[in-house]
Amino acid sequence: MTPPPNQVMTEFCEQVNPRLLSEMRRTRVRTDLLRIQRSWIAAPEKRVLLWLAAHAPESVTPDHLTILGLGAQIGAGVLYALAKFNRLALLGVIACLVLNWLGDSLDGTLARVREQQRPRYGFYVDHMVDTFGALALMAGLALSGYMHPVIAIALLIGFLTLSIQSYLATHTLGEFRLSFWRFGPTELRILLAIGNLALLWKPIAHVLGHSYRLFDIGGVIGIAGMAAMLIAFTVQNTVRLYREERIGE
Repeated sequence: MTPPPNQVMTEFCEQVNPRLLSEMRRTRVRTDLLRIQRSWIAAPEKRVLLWLAAHAPESVTPDHLTILGLGAQIGAGVLYALAKFNRLALLGVIACLVLNWLGDSLDGTLARVREQQRPRYGFYVDHMVDTFGALALMAGLALSGYMHPVIAIALLIGFLTLSIQSYLATHTLGEFRLSFWRFGPTELRILLAIGNLALLWKPIAHVLGHSYRLFDIGGVIGIAGMAAMLIAFTVQNTVRLYREERIGE
């Protein structure tokens, strides 16, 4: 039987499965997500961001900051590629990381301080920007000569897979996790900046009598860490959802 034109599919389902209808209505896009940020420097970082947002010129909008963050991360990727020919480009990468932090971290804070939140727009745009930025950054590292391209690709895959896990958890649990095991984007930027300084001093590390590129070692550690996080949070969220949606209870 064809439902009336003004009857949406979720309402038509009520005739067959009222519980399904209730669940579909409950899991519509949520704008009151619980933001979980428990990274090492979250507290002081929040104070700095609130101060910057309070003193930002009125002409500066959250969208301007989002564009700044994306442009800076693309710039970091370009400079990594150029570092193959001139190591001093690594210093430029650090400057881009600072600008990326400013744009990526301050845009949402500024919107909240000015009460100009657009939750769905902000969530979608922010994470697509993160995706394009990560692609640019890993491409630059793969071309830099300081990291094996396979390791750079594996890091990108790890980041995207962990991001998918986070987005699915946001939709199903209503929790938007900004950090994993006390590590968030800011901590990763700091580690990357320190790594760049180390590259200027000693790009090759010696382990058990073998020589390896410093960023290859760091990349493998990063891949292992992301894999562990992915497995742990996937199991944790699966068990939680299973318990919350037991059949026949």
